Amino acid sequence: MRKYDLLVAGEINPDLILAMPATEIEFGQVETLVENGTLTIGSSSVIFACGAARLGLKVGFLGVVGDDTFGQFMLAEMQKRGIDTTNVIITSEQHTGISVILNRGVDRAILTYVGAMNGLSPEHVSDEILQQTGHLHIASFFLQTQLRPGVAEIFKRAQALGLSTSLDTNWDPAGEWQGLDAALENTSVFFPNLAEGQALTGQTEVELVLAGLATKTAVVAMKLGAAGGIAQSGEEITRATPPQVHVVDTVGAGDSFDAGFIYGYLQGWRLQRCLQLAVVCGSQSTQAAGGTAGQPTLAQAMERVDELA
Repeated sequence: MRKYDLLVAGEINPDLILAMPATEIEFGQVETLVENGTLTIGSSSVIFACGAARLGLKVGFLGVVGDDTFGQFMLAEMQKRGIDTTNVIITSEQHTGISVILNRGVDRAILTYVGAMNGLSPEHVSDEILQQTGHLHIASFFLQTQLRPGVAEIFKRAQALGLSTSLDTNWDPAGEWQGLDAALENTSVFFPNLAEGQALTGQTEVELVLAGLATKTAVVAMKLGAAGGIAQSGEEITRATPPQVHVVDTVGAGDSFDAGFIYGYLQGWRLQRCLQLAVVCGSQSTQAAGGTAGQPTLAQAMERVDELA
């Protein structure tokens, strides 16, 4: 019997979300007033974990935080949401990272202090820990600089132990987009958004981006923002559009999309049903500020999925 349905090996940081007016920020000690400020759960990995736990999965987390206020805040918030943080490493050698998000509803800029976000190393992801779960998810591939060189080998070990795997790269701040192909060879589900897919393939059209990525891994589920998502497994291609919602902000919507898809994937659902749940979870999350406040329960999500069917 596995302890977890899902283990996340990822970065841990809060988000400070500032709701920005239309004006541009000025330096030179010019003070710009914002419409709102919220300190909330951040990190692609943690928002994904919260979404999966909200849907009813048993979730464990492996990561690194500093022995500081931000680290304590994140661990407490994760535990409130039912995430097992037993395997989180607390260090006095690094500060917990933080992202400052300048939000304008459907668009945002992100300023990130990495800190302990890249503190996880391949040796931390032991076979003993992997054997506790049925699925391994890694996000923020390019931010987790210590873990990144070992992801291909970690996924290979995980699959040899009977786990399925999923990967969300998120954006590459260096703009290099290197070192991913080996990891994708042992990735069960890959979660790019369109912009990331375009950067990885050099293509611009959705269908060409999807086709290029589908040659590298088993399943691709690509996020298309307000247009929903598109997925491919082998020769099967399917699309799903989200229900209409009132968007407060889009922080973490892609991570909630990932959580919805993985829930269906672990239940053995067909590709279309997985994608429908993914776009519903992503769209529902945009109705409240931050990445987790709007995440639906399974019952809430399935009500909207049934409307799409």
